[in-house]
Amino acid sequence: MQPTPAITRASRPRISFKRKGLWGAAFLIVLLLIVCVLLSIYVGWKLTHPLRDPLKETPEPYGMTFEQVQFQSRTNDVTLKGWFLPSESSPAKLNIIMAHGYRKNRLQSDAEALKLSKTLVEQGYNVLMFDFRNSGESGGELTSVGYLEKYDLLGAIDWMKANHPGTIALHGFSMGASTALIAAAEEPDVAGVVADSPFNHLTRYLKENLPVWSHLPNIPFTPLILGILPPLTGIDPNQVDGFSAVDRIYPRPILFIHSTDDHSIPYENSETMWAKHPDRFELWKTSGADHVKSHAVHPKEYEEKVLQFYSRFEQQQPLQQQ
Repeated sequence: MQPTPAITRASRPRISFKRKGLWGAAFLIVLLLIVCVLLSIYVGWKLTHPLRDPLKETPEPYGMTFEQVQFQSRTNDVTLKGWFLPSESSPAKLNIIMAHGYRKNRLQSDAEALKLSKTLVEQGYNVLMFDFRNSGESGGELTSVGYLEKYDLLGAIDWMKANHPGTIALHGFSMGASTALIAAAEEPDVAGVVADSPFNHLTRYLKENLPVWSHLPNIPFTPLILGILPPLTGIDPNQVDGFSAVDRIYPRPILFIHSTDDHSIPYENSETMWAKHPDRFELWKTSGADHVKSHAVHPKEYEEKVLQFYSRFEQQQPLQQQ
């Protein structure tokens, strides 16, 4: 019979090796978690602090008269800049405020917003184009994807009411479309909204589509980024809720425009909001156009559609040119 101490001594190296292996695996897991968290913080910061897209043209080459304007966001913490494009006829039929998308500026070049504005002013409408915070020429250093931009758009409404009193409509693209919906829900003086390619709820949209913007795997990064964003930036994505906002806009009309070939924000986002009140809301589904490019691809049909929509407000309170 072998002595017990000999067996114990032979076992010790194996036990020590196993413990070292477990500690090594635990260290690698912790290191991986730290890397994932740090990467999520970095991506969350970059998503909310995108580089500004500089203005590359003005309304002048399009033969439009324009006025450089600036005003405060309704939060009174950011100065916003833009152009006021007066109607070519007097009095103007309607005031239209445009709202651009994420990482864009007032030009919204992929939607050819200046060409659209030219048609609108020729047809008797005033147009205000401006940059959201941290975009174009406006102040601010944070892009909140609608959470704070709502107050910027409300500030634009305040400026329009003070300088060109009359009926107001909003025309938004992508993030600007979602922002227009939540702003209109809070501002009863908005008569109607054209929402081109909006998302219906920021948190739900990001849960499904954040990898499109972050270029990272959905798991584990989407939950990590969504958990980190509120304490990192003060943004609450749940408050950017167009799906609920449309109930507060109703019975005022909304025209949803969305391409079935949109690879950034699926058209079902618009469809779900339209379906809540189809008696007052309209949905024009286009095809062959990627995100917010319905006007660029179908300019004639697009302009006819929005002009028909805006014409319903022309019999309201006349606008006085200032």
